[in-house]
Amino acid sequence: MSTYVREVAKRMFAKEFRNSDLSFREGDDVYSPQYLLTPTGARVNRLFIVGTLIEKENIGNEAEYWRGRVTDPTGTFTIYAGQYQPEAAQLLSECETPAFVAVAGKPSVYETPDGDTITSIRPESISIVDGNTRDMWVVDTAIQTINRLHNLDGSDTYVVRAKEHYNTDKGSYSSMVLDALKSLKEQI
Repeated sequence: MSTYVREVAKRMFAKEFRNSDLSFREGDDVYSPQYLLTPTGARVNRLFIVGTLIEKENIGNEAEYWRGRVTDPTGTFTIYAGQYQPEAAQLLSECETPAFVAVAGKPSVYETPDGDTITSIRPESISIVDGNTRDMWVVDTAIQTINRLHNLDGSDTYVVRAKEHYNTDKGSYSSMVLDALKSLKEQI
């Protein structure tokens, strides 16, 4: 008897997510899991973010389809929720902005006809949280990002692939982490 286990949701800042454009499937089956490989070498099937929901809009024609923008200290995530994410769509329809939210979901990468890459998150869940939860997420995400930056010198298959694809500038992502942590101090 096999047991279905969801993959652990990775944490990353908006800047790294928006810079990510390498997606792939592991396996040849249409149901094989899809991953996003980020510049710091995170192989992401699920993502966990916490930030401020600053904007929401129903962009659906016949059925509700919600788009939201969630900011963290480094940038903005875009989330989409519709009929296949009913609880997330309901929360987006009912909550007031601005609000601190925690979002767990699947990353999505779309390439426009012009060749631009657009990243978004298809939420599995959205919850209203408080400012302390948001601050703890920033600290935890900073730690996870720093750990990935330290591992960039390793020989892990995904790390090597990320370095080759993105030519990752460790200094840029180190500065991103520092700026995110400084933002916490500025709020105090």
